[in-house]
Amino acid sequence: MLRQLNLLILGILLTGLCHSYTIFAQEQPDPETEYYRIRELAFSGDYSGAAAAARILVNTFPDYGDARILLGRILAWQKDYKQAAAVMDTLLMKEPDNQDALSARRDITLWAKENTPVATDIRAGYYFDTFSKPYSRFWQVFKAGAGHKFRFGQASASLNIGNITIDGSSPQNATELQGEVEAYPRLSNKNYAYLNYAYSPGSFFPRHRAAAELWQVLPAGWEISTGLNYYHFDRDIYIALASVEKYLGKFWLSVKTFVYFKDEGPTTSFYFNARGYFNDRNYLQITLGTGTAPDEPFDIQSDLERLSAHSIRLTGNFSLTSRLLLRIGAGYSREEYQEEIWRNRFEGTLNLIYAIKMK
Repeated sequence: MLRQLNLLILGILLTGLCHSYTIFAQEQPDPETEYYRIRELAFSGDYSGAAAAARILVNTFPDYGDARILLGRILAWQKDYKQAAAVMDTLLMKEPDNQDALSARRDITLWAKENTPVATDIRAGYYFDTFSKPYSRFWQVFKAGAGHKFRFGQASASLNIGNITIDGSSPQNATELQGEVEAYPRLSNKNYAYLNYAYSPGSFFPRHRAAAELWQVLPAGWEISTGLNYYHFDRDIYIALASVEKYLGKFWLSVKTFVYFKDEGPTTSFYFNARGYFNDRNYLQITLGTGTAPDEPFDIQSDLERLSAHSIRLTGNFSLTSRLLLRIGAGYSREEYQEEIWRNRFEGTLNLIYAIKMK
């Protein structure tokens, strides 16, 4: 009797377990089928429903990388860039070489920049550059302007006030003005550009300065660019450039080369940039360079004295408030200004951008 009772209890337990397993199996969606269902839901415009379903899929199958990528993109389409970036970073910590994840992370970073809530801003900046050989020179530029987000992209205009102080056998102190406009038009989903023009009636700033650079977005977080810088002091100067860039999780890396077309023939310079993002707006960047042409524009005629230089620069971008952005940097160059004669050169910059109108 006891044996029969035990068998009856065992049978009930097995039946219950089988029934529970059947229910569990029925509740578990096929991940591939659910993935495509969620994707169609998102493509139809139901981002809220797609995001909720994608979260369930990710929680049910935490190792399903495509589901995390889909969730990240859906969140980005909802303009929740912070959460979208966090989802992608979680996946990249486990799979740092996941090319689809790297591409999605790069897209999220770009979308976050393009969809800034700032519509119109005012900006102010300060820059200095100094050396002490063969004479002491202190060059500084004060900048004031405004920017606006147009349908084609961001554009700005500014008035620059340059002041130079020279000590030595021929001391000098002079101030002059320069007007400047620049824009970052987006040409397509795969192409964007940088355009700049500045004019000055003075003798230290270039009379005309123009720049154009075009980027091509490639798969897996890669980008390439090419461009040309033009200056007119007492003669025309042309500097061509090309770069290769890579977004790698929270990092952006760039190698850029400049070809300076001098009278005696073209010379080159190379710059390496590494930027680490704390979020989509805050970052630190280091720049290392060597060669004849600077990576920053010639903004004073005596810059043409440079024969070669080795340089380092550290730059930071920080959101002090939702409306106030701070950009700060400092740099050092070991510069050859005469054949085999070198000097130390220091620079610093401080810029504030304040949003006066939000979208």
